[in-house]
Amino acid sequence: MLMTNENIRLFPHDRIFAKTILRLIPSAIHPNHVTIVRFLLTPFTLYFLWIEDWPVALVFFLVAALTDAIDGSLARVRKQITLWGTIADPIADKFLIGTVVVLFVAREVNLIFAGVIVLIELLIVGSAIIRQRRGQYSSANNYGKLKMLFQVIGVALLLLAKLLGFQLVVPFAVGTFAVAIIFAIVSLLTYGI
Repeated sequence: MLMTNENIRLFPHDRIFAKTILRLIPSAIHPNHVTIVRFLLTPFTLYFLWIEDWPVALVFFLVAALTDAIDGSLARVRKQITLWGTIADPIADKFLIGTVVVLFVAREVNLIFAGVIVLIELLIVGSAIIRQRRGQYSSANNYGKLKMLFQVIGVALLLLAKLLGFQLVVPFAVGTFAVAIIFAIVSLLTYGI
């Protein structure tokens, strides 16, 4: 179901953000601005991953990932949900996660594992495009939000393993990605319900 400004449902993290981070964001900054920032941060994240500057890559990645939580919460709390944001936000997510998986996870974990993650993301995008062509728009469901959270944790763990030289973290990252894959499949099967 498409969440609009008339049927807003706040998530637990929205209430926490409303009392903390969102208070620091000026009213002139709208959720769509934050989504655009994620699009702009992604190439920088990729660049620092490419040159293996792990501390800077970790910071850029975490800030870019945080914008995903902020833009949605900002839209719901301030009642600034737009159709553009509903479409652009998941594209920005897939742009960030998909490119990081192709560039970094494929190299650090396994090409087939990364391919499975990207394939499921493409299936989710394809499903959304088909529904949008039918005039059906939906907001992300809880499974999709959990999928993104576990993907972010997985990438962050891999980056910490590289940064600290602590390879024992890698299996935890792989496990986190496996959980993300499960949530991605459930999200795909329940999207729009």
